[in-house]
Amino acid sequence: MTTRRTFLAGGAALFGGAALAPSLLARSSQDVEPAAKALDVLVLGGTGFIGPHQIGRLLARGHRVTMFNRGRRSGMYGDRVEELQGDRDANVGEGLKALHGGRRWDAVIDNSGYVPRHIRDSAELLAERCGRYLYTSTVAVYDYERAPLVDGAHVAGRDSALYAAPEPATEQVDGETYGPLKAEGDRIVREIYGDRATCVRPTYIVGPGDTTDRFTYWVERLRRGGDVVCPAGPDRFLEWIDVRDLCNFMVKLIEDGTPGAFNGVGPATPMTNEEVMLGLRAFASAPTRLHWPTPEVLEELRFNTPMCDPFGPNHRTDAGPAVAAGLEYRSLADTVRDTHEWWTEQSEERRGRARGWPSEELEAKVVERARG
Repeated sequence: MTTRRTFLAGGAALFGGAALAPSLLARSSQDVEPAAKALDVLVLGGTGFIGPHQIGRLLARGHRVTMFNRGRRSGMYGDRVEELQGDRDANVGEGLKALHGGRRWDAVIDNSGYVPRHIRDSAELLAERCGRYLYTSTVAVYDYERAPLVDGAHVAGRDSALYAAPEPATEQVDGETYGPLKAEGDRIVREIYGDRATCVRPTYIVGPGDTTDRFTYWVERLRRGGDVVCPAGPDRFLEWIDVRDLCNFMVKLIEDGTPGAFNGVGPATPMTNEEVMLGLRAFASAPTRLHWPTPEVLEELRFNTPMCDPFGPNHRTDAGPAVAAGLEYRSLADTVRDTHEWWTEQSEERRGRARGWPSEELEAKVVERARG
């Protein structure tokens, strides 16, 4: 059975998937007020899932954007974004050479830092030449089992214990190392930048452009109706954040010069698996029956329930400081509608290779077992 950290790590590996359609970027930029002051912002990454939403927001607010990455999707922003090519690994090709020199930026957004050595190299290189360094971390840094138990769930806040760093030689990102590696990157940025560091720790990121296909599975599966296999554990909490809410918040943190660590987690009111499935069922186009198998049945039949891990501690993550700093949430209905609209705009080939979606045949087997 795939663990929660495996899901998160898989999402990180898939951020290099298909870029967000320009039409969605245009729609998300409508009616956006310009910032009080235009900033020079360097984005490390910028072409995966969250990068286009960040850059779209930055441009809509009137900021000047430079992007540093390997150049595999060069030109996707036309002449609106300056592109610098290189590699986060200083030992590969030209490495960070394009970032050397005396050039300054008001802020850096580090989306592509997974290996502590890479993160330290870029953070130290830019330390005297940028105002704020925003590191895209993850809630996978938390050791939830050490967090306080509140009403049957472990609740982690931004000061909760993070995973210890792996061995220094560990640079392979997988389901076991992802959280500890990101935790060490989180610590490195805060160590180097102090009050100029901002770390945002998102949970599952969902919405238009999602290259992981996790939330999209539930949107499309519930719309189809019929006998739906739900995640094991209806009382377990499920957390997510719409990519647009996350990226708007990140840009706000940069504009406001806000230091500290923030959990990018939603929704505003914590929801259980059952509440989420019932909410999604409202969009079904056919009669729907929800089935709740045990974790053991899912494991035995190797049935994947995207985003939802039936094992490990039930947990929640406190987003109070983020809300106080300006994080705002759109409704589940808006996220579902826009995700479905985006998905239907994808090519038949793209929709035919959705990642991690269980087959109808396997689902039927699980339903039969769940019925006893």
